[in-house]
Amino acid sequence: MINNFNINNFHLWTALITPFDQNGLVDYATLDTLVAEQEAANNGILLLGSTGEGLALTLKEQQAIVEHVCQLKPSVPLMVAVGGSNLKQQLEWVNYCNQLPIHGFLLGSPLYAKPGAVGQTHWFESLLNASSHPCMLYNVPGRSAVSIPITTIENLKQHKNLWALKEASGCISQFEAYRQAAPELAIFSGDDALMPYFAQAGAKGLVSVAANAWPVQTHEFVKRSLSGQHPNLFVQWSSAINSLFSVANPIPVKVLMHLQGRISSPHLRPPLTHLELTHTDDISSANNTILSWH
Repeated sequence: MINNFNINNFHLWTALITPFDQNGLVDYATLDTLVAEQEAANNGILLLGSTGEGLALTLKEQQAIVEHVCQLKPSVPLMVAVGGSNLKQQLEWVNYCNQLPIHGFLLGSPLYAKPGAVGQTHWFESLLNASSHPCMLYNVPGRSAVSIPITTIENLKQHKNLWALKEASGCISQFEAYRQAAPELAIFSGDDALMPYFAQAGAKGLVSVAANAWPVQTHEFVKRSLSGQHPNLFVQWSSAINSLFSVANPIPVKVLMHLQGRISSPHLRPPLTHLELTHTDDISSANNTILSWH
C-alpha cells in the first residue's frame, strides 16, 4: 500500500490524452472532467504517455499537468510516464515527481539509440534506483525501435521497485518469453485489441487507449476478459479498436472524443495532426457499437 492505494488492485490503466484548446494550449478544465470520468469508472490513470503526447510537451507543461492532476486528489492511482533518450534528464524528472503524491512510474525504453541488453539494464536500473514508487517497464519496439531484451528483464526482476511490464510489441510469444523469464512480474497488455489473448496467457490487465473514449465499457471488457467471459463481445471490440488505430495514436481517439463532445478541440501537437484522419465513419460506428453495451 502506498498513498492509500494498492496498485495491484487496478487491472485497467487509462493512458490519458492531453486535451488542448483551439490555440494549442493545455485545456485544464477539460482535463479535470476527463480525470473525473476515469475516477468514476475506477480506472488507474497514466499521465504523459505517448497517448498523452508527453514528449511533445515542454518540461513546464509536463510539470504543470502532473501537479494539477495531483491537486485534484482523484480516488484512483496516478502513474507518470518517463521517456526520452537522455538519462540525466529522465533521472531529474523522476526525482521531481518523487516529491508529488503519485503512485507509480511507467519507464519507457530509451528512444532512437537502440541499446542492447547491457545498455537497457543500466538505463532501467538507474531509473528504478531513483524511483520512490513502483515502476512498470514499457516494451514498445514500434516506438523505441528496439525491444527490451529478455536478459534485461532477468537482470532486473528482483529489483524492489520493479512492479510490472507493459508489453506492446503485439506479439504473444514475446509476452510468453517475458512471463517465463520473470514469473512473478505483473504483465499488462499494451494493446487494446490483444487484451483477450493476453488475458488467457496470464496478463494482469491492460494499459488502454480505448478507455479514453469508453471508460466504463473498457473497464467492463477488461473485467470480462480476465474472467474468461469475453467471447460474445470480442468481434465487436476488435473492430472498434481497429478504428482507433487507423492512423497514428492518439489521432483517432482525440477526433472521436471531439465528436463525442467531450473535448473542445481535436488538436494535437505537431508533427501529429487530426487532419490525418480524413474519414470518421468508422470511429463513429465503433462508438455507437461500444456505447450500446451499456
